[in-house]
Amino acid sequence: MTRTILIILSEYGYWGEELIGPLAAFDRQGYRSVFATPTGKRARALPPSLDPGYVDPPLGRSVTTPEVAVAARQVDESNRLDSPVSLAEWIPERPYNSADGYLRKVEAYYRELGRLDRDVEEYDALVLVGGSGPIVDLANNGRVHDLILAFVRAGKPVLAECYGIACLAFARDWEDRASILRGKHVTGHCKEYDYKDGTGFLGVDFNMGPPPYPLEYILRDATAPDGRYHGNVGKETSVIVDYPFVTGRSTPDSYLSGEKLVEVLESGLRRYGW
Repeated sequence: MTRTILIILSEYGYWGEELIGPLAAFDRQGYRSVFATPTGKRARALPPSLDPGYVDPPLGRSVTTPEVAVAARQVDESNRLDSPVSLAEWIPERPYNSADGYLRKVEAYYRELGRLDRDVEEYDALVLVGGSGPIVDLANNGRVHDLILAFVRAGKPVLAECYGIACLAFARDWEDRASILRGKHVTGHCKEYDYKDGTGFLGVDFNMGPPPYPLEYILRDATAPDGRYHGNVGKETSVIVDYPFVTGRSTPDSYLSGEKLVEVLESGLRRYGW
């Protein structure tokens, strides 16, 4: 049977290669890719990710080849992303404790989550695409967290890239609030790769300086005490598989991330990169 991959994209801008890298691997395998966004709005690529002339400040060089720019633009301008699943319409939102009728509302919330466990049975893996956008609408999105937890409960792999990996660090069961990354090995956007200025987003008139949190520090704390964050600074690629998680550090790791997820699904890969 054809495998189905659920791919989550930010409505505030995704990085082109971080979508098409995994997508290329899925397309080669004949997988069906289903796209989703927080509110059902169509996702768009961040303009610098489509420009081979854009120089990444920390690396001091372009990170997008002309070939990747063309391929990313083709996907971004195609109809593949036109009708994403709305997480807001699919997944319930936990009510405030101060809400009228809180007890009944929280009971309804948990009933809906039970249905979510059944819903994810139709998918074989979850992918969280990176870029600066996830900082805004994915990292601290309770619906995204509940979706991740449902995939983890089902024993299904989750691939996260770049700033999308923050979603894994923040997805926690509300009973014990322990990190699902505790004891795991992951990679992610390292301090050396963080911008000092110019972190931008789509759809808002706002361009901040550095990212609002150093992802590396969050991942180091989340994986402690028995796991580890791997920055692999100085190495061209950094992809870590510690099942059920596949993590890719940044843009240059996108294609390898997708290939490793395929190996997880097709060959039973459970550990790679550490």
